[in-house]
Order: sequence, then C-alpha cells, then structure tokens
Amino acid sequence: MSDTAPLPAVLTEIRESFLELGERERLQLLLEFANELPDVPERYAVAPGLLEKVEECQSPVRAFAEIEADGVHFYATAPAEAPTTRGFASILAQGLTGLSAQEVLDVPDDFAMMIGLNRAVSPLRLSGMTGMLTRAKRQVREQLARG
Repeated sequence: MSDTAPLPAVLTEIRESFLELGERERLQLLLEFANELPDVPERYAVAPGLLEKVEECQSPVRAFAEIEADGVHFYATAPAEAPTTRGFASILAQGLTGLSAQEVLDVPDDFAMMIGLNRAVSPLRLSGMTGMLTRAKRQVREQLARG
C-alpha cells in the first residue's frame, strides 16, 4: 500500500470490527463472516473452472476478481468445512467488491495480519488468506493490462 492510499472505508470498518475484539472473539467474527460468503454468479456456479484455484489454501478454494462497470467484484467458493478460509473469502468478497481497480491494488498484502488474525488462526491459514488477496490483485492487474 502506498503511503498516500488510505484503506477503503469498507475494509477499514472490517478491520476496526476485528481489532475491537479479543483473539477468541476475532475467530468468532471470522466464523460469522463465513456464513455470509455471497453465492457466485450463475456463470461461475455452472463452470467453477473459471474461478482460479488458490493453491496456498489446504481447502479447495477458488476465486476470481473481475473488473466490471461498477468496480471490481471478487467471487469465491470455499467449503463449509473450512470456515476460517471461507470467512476470509467472505471478507474479501464484501471488502473488495465495488472498489476501483486501484483501490484493490492498494490493499496491503498483509491485510489478514492487519485485522489481528495472526494469533487467532494458524500461519498456514494466513498463507491461504494472503494467497486469495494476492491472486485478486494479480487478476486485476492482468485485466487492466488487457485494457
């Protein structure tokens, strides 16, 4: 994140919600986000291969960030039996969707750490969460390059 680019309001609100809580409560909030993961559009539901596999995740997670007329949309699928991973996918879906491409690119790579999850979940889970964000940013850059 550049020194001049503030965290978008929705991500600031999510971060503050997490940081107001103790570690145990942060994990509970993450699990609440897991229940709020939006469904993917029909075009992805019928062809999940259009979503990119997130290799850093132990669970079968697929995600894609797409630039549309009203901003970026982040879509993801994550199994119910992987609630922490599903929760972070939901945070990104809710936090990135509607942002401009530049705002997405400016989100710090360590956003999972910024919301205080480094002690609430394992390093392996944090790696998966970071992998989702890294992919979203790469996908946005690739779409911008294609014009």
